[in-house]
Amino acid sequence: MAFFLQKSSLANYLRSSYQKTEGSLAVPSRAFHVELGDREKALLAEDPSLRRFNSYKKSVRRLKRIGDVLTIVVVAGCCYEIYVKAVMREEARNQAKASGGSE
Repeated sequence: MAFFLQKSSLANYLRSSYQKTEGSLAVPSRAFHVELGDREKALLAEDPSLRRFNSYKKSVRRLKRIGDVLTIVVVAGCCYEIYVKAVMREEARNQAKASGGSE
């Protein structure tokens, strides 16, 4: 019986919290769009004197691609080394069993 009471109080709590959030969603949290002023437009404009410091998209994309390829090569090399060590260990166990069993 206590279980049903707890369940109904939980449902009431969830229902009341849902109603609170539903009402808060009705009020917009952002202001209306306002056109930028002259100062903001000047700050956002491209500055020709800073152009040489910009990182160019093509070179950045190429560098990322090279880094991705190098990462894949290193991971593949590590996996290959682990595989070779496991195979060599298994062969050593098989040889030890073969030499130990013949005696």
